[in-house]
Amino acid sequence: MKILVIGSGGREHAIAKKLLSDSNVSTVFCAKGNPGMKKDGIQIVDISEDNHEKLIEFAKNQAVDWTFVGPEIPLLNGIVDDFEQAGLQIFGPKKAAAMIEGSKEFAKELMIKNQIPTAAYQSFSDFDLAKAYVLEQGAPIVIKADGLAAGKGVVVAETIDDAIMALKDMLEDNKFGASGAKVVIEEFLAGEEFSLLAFVRDEKVYPMVIAQDHKRAFDGDRGPNTGGMGAYSPVPQIPETMVEQAVQEVLLPAAKGMVEQGTPFTGILYAGLIATEAGPKVIEFNARFGDPETQVVLPRLDSSLATIITELLKGEEPEISWNNQATLGVVVAAEGYPGEYVSGQLLPDFISEECRVYYAGVAEKNGLVSAGGRVLLVEAQAETLQEAQQKVYQALEQVEWPYLFYRHDIGNKAF
Repeated sequence: MKILVIGSGGREHAIAKKLLSDSNVSTVFCAKGNPGMKKDGIQIVDISEDNHEKLIEFAKNQAVDWTFVGPEIPLLNGIVDDFEQAGLQIFGPKKAAAMIEGSKEFAKELMIKNQIPTAAYQSFSDFDLAKAYVLEQGAPIVIKADGLAAGKGVVVAETIDDAIMALKDMLEDNKFGASGAKVVIEEFLAGEEFSLLAFVRDEKVYPMVIAQDHKRAFDGDRGPNTGGMGAYSPVPQIPETMVEQAVQEVLLPAAKGMVEQGTPFTGILYAGLIATEAGPKVIEFNARFGDPETQVVLPRLDSSLATIITELLKGEEPEISWNNQATLGVVVAAEGYPGEYVSGQLLPDFISEECRVYYAGVAEKNGLVSAGGRVLLVEAQAETLQEAQQKVYQALEQVEWPYLFYRHDIGNKAF
């Protein structure tokens, strides 16, 4: 098989690498990809993910068997609709179904309608009304930009002042542009967070093993929210009964609800959950693989990813099995991320027999240089999480990372 992966980050590197490890797959193209992927034999295609016409032309010329969409923006731009209209096979939700991620309000309405457990909320476009609601509710409280904000449009406000500042940023100062023209204000939920992803075809749901992501920039969960600074799987502090409850009360009703409202979902459904005393509750839905969760979940997949997707596209029942190994990944980010960051730094030659590297924000200039906020992720697998953690940090400590930083406590919550 020849497969095309859309996207250019660490998530797409992990997906493409997993697909290429399959004996039934001869070639994996990645558009636009990044030069770090070439180290694993992935073929980079210099076509932007928003140029649907060129991507369709490329897929036809190369006789690509099917295409996999990594990031959310092409999904919300209707890439699946366009490929299908051109008679091409593609795995991901159509534009209307991708709204489960594209609009927090859309997702909340789906949850309320289908009795999916989530935080109480209100939506606002008017600053004064939103401020009055915050003053009435008190803090801590959660402020979310309604649209996409690259994982940075969520503020957990510890004080009323923080909440009002977040509302001002979004509704008055347009910090997130159109994405923040409407906000969703939610009750604060206490508990451990975990990510539950699933392969979905209409009402059929095939859950993956869970992971836990670390959103805050610095050790001890301090600093601003990022797209994710590291992840690990399994998550031993989340009981199996809680995961099963989430499948039954969140994933299955969400898939069924999407079909019933005329926006059936096919692709990867991601539920960001919090384990509360009352059971799992949804923080957010995404319409694709998470980053960095993908980089720790896919190494635990024993079955062929290419076969699973081929069978789902045919409407067949895939057989899916997972290994019991522990996986942990740490993101190396550019100094200043998630704000303004330094780029163009030459990356050290990083080779480790114990770890895998997934590249994200990199470019080629007499070697690999940093070219994004999250530059790469180093991942290791072992019998236990402690061993996996040890492997990653030992490898990271062996090299100098100029103008780059990483967290030193990924996985500690599991211990």
